[in-house]
Amino acid sequence: MSGRERILGRVRRALADVPGDDTPYERAVVRDYLREHGGRSVDETVDLLAENLADYRAIVHRCAAGELPSLIAGLLSGRGARTVLVPPGLDPDWLAEAGAERIPDRAESDPHELDRVDSVVTACAVAIAETGTIVLDGGPDQGRRRITLVPDHHICVVRVPDQVVSSVPQALGRLDPVRP
Repeated sequence: MSGRERILGRVRRALADVPGDDTPYERAVVRDYLREHGGRSVDETVDLLAENLADYRAIVHRCAAGELPSLIAGLLSGRGARTVLVPPGLDPDWLAEAGAERIPDRAESDPHELDRVDSVVTACAVAIAETGTIVLDGGPDQGRRRITLVPDHHICVVRVPDQVVSSVPQALGRLDPVRP
């Protein structure tokens, strides 16, 4: 049996209880699982996100929206960043106080070019507190996937409380299924 046949067999077994009629998949599969584990306040949810991000060795900084430009400038300066990669849709006010040279994200940038950039600043699509996950969907303020992976220093802005959810099911409901 080939690998392809094994995989297709697993898919068939997984879908065995799905009706064979024209019922749309979204209604054919029961999704009555918990959407959230416990009832957390916004502050508790944000604290859980910060705690789980710290488990991944991310450094979490909290500030009010008006303090964001100076925080980003301080983080870049503290890192000695001379250059910062900027996705095309990033709010320019976020970098208003940064002294680093802004490098625009270009599709033709190769990994060697990106490796010469000191830092990258992006937004996110959503952040999941229970898993400590920051979801990037390649939106205009996030840029292409490679810009968040190649430079050694990534500052990702998570807007609280709008972009923070407790669980994966809640996050999936906020994501556009056609985005990366």
